[in-house]
Amino acid sequence: MKYFLAVDIGASSGRHIVGHMEEGKLVTEEVHRFPNGVKEQDGHLVWDIEALLAHVKEGIKKAFAKYPAIESLAVDTWAVDYVLMQGDKEVLPCYAYRDGRTKDAIEAVHNIVPFEKLYERTGIQFQPFNTVYQLTDDKLHGRLEGVTDFLMIPEYLSYKLTGVKAHEYTNATSTGLINAKTGKYDMELVKMLGLPEHLFGDVVQPGYELGTLLPEVAEEAGGNTKVILCASHDTASAVEGIPMTEGAYLSSGTWSLLGIRAKQPICTPAACKANFTNEGGVGYIRFLKNIMGMWVINRLKAELCPEKTFDEAMYAGKESSFDGLVDVNDERFLAPESMKAAFDSAFPEGKGPKEFGDYFRCAHRSLALGYKKALEQLAGCTGEKVKTLYIVGGGAKNVWLNELAQEVCGVEVKPIPVEATALGNLKIQMNR
Repeated sequence: MKYFLAVDIGASSGRHIVGHMEEGKLVTEEVHRFPNGVKEQDGHLVWDIEALLAHVKEGIKKAFAKYPAIESLAVDTWAVDYVLMQGDKEVLPCYAYRDGRTKDAIEAVHNIVPFEKLYERTGIQFQPFNTVYQLTDDKLHGRLEGVTDFLMIPEYLSYKLTGVKAHEYTNATSTGLINAKTGKYDMELVKMLGLPEHLFGDVVQPGYELGTLLPEVAEEAGGNTKVILCASHDTASAVEGIPMTEGAYLSSGTWSLLGIRAKQPICTPAACKANFTNEGGVGYIRFLKNIMGMWVINRLKAELCPEKTFDEAMYAGKESSFDGLVDVNDERFLAPESMKAAFDSAFPEGKGPKEFGDYFRCAHRSLALGYKKALEQLAGCTGEKVKTLYIVGGGAKNVWLNELAQEVCGVEVKPIPVEATALGNLKIQMNR
């Protein structure tokens, strides 16, 4: 029997999942889970990549302790963020996408290439934290001097395991620097923006084998195996893990990502106006839109009722009669010091939520409305109305949110409360 290891890391937690085929079905087992999150350093939000790597190695060690023979492993994480390198040395800090450092960089980029032209080339939606803006901020502050490489987070972790540097396609598309038509770094765009050309190497597809664990890593882990690049952007692996042949998907985690599997990029003015993105998939384009996700609910719970379970918070919202709604994609909800205060500020004085259940009712109903708006925009871009919505990720376990989505959006909702990202990660390893 062949065993494979998926290292799946999100913005709030990571997990190591071993998978194998048994009687034609994929069987999985979580062997390690660890917390993750940003920390504040010198007024910025950063990732503790040393701790992240230590967790990754610890999980591999636990996997080998239980399954001495593992065929391969692959790492997926959130997109956009990266580690700058000078040879084999990291240039720290490793900034987190919620940091908000890119205001001047956005203006600098758009002064050279207006966003509409940027979208024509890359098909990537505007987000203030897109890698293209982060790298431009690095350039403006002299952080790119002497830098030999930049590695997206999963490729950085894979490099630390193998000693091999690479750029994986699905994650590279999230940088806003991949040409949507060629699937390669847009070197003309790179030159226009004045970014170091040597940072943008060849792009490899999911399933690419980097090599085996470095001797010192294998000794520490108690075993050796091949390291594969899966669809290292976690949403790309999640979409690959969804058993769908039609309809749209909603990857419901910290972010809600709603979209379809498209045969070709859709870089039309309508798609640009709706702020849909064309990110790489495994043989298709993930035409999707970022919507604020469970982040707002998670932060409200941590602030208002940390002692309660998520189900208790959900039912408190369901029992509330508060009917106020907010635009969950408003920037005030991106990284507020207080999520409660962010919700309060969205209403005229005295008209906002009062009881803690009111906040959860507002958050759940507003998320469902966000899904509806995105589905309407999707239909406007493709000319086809979605009838089925597959929901995966942690949010798929939120029964009331699923009910609201079906009711508000007028679609058949099919929740799949499984680790779709890990399934997609494993599927790519197994089908190489």
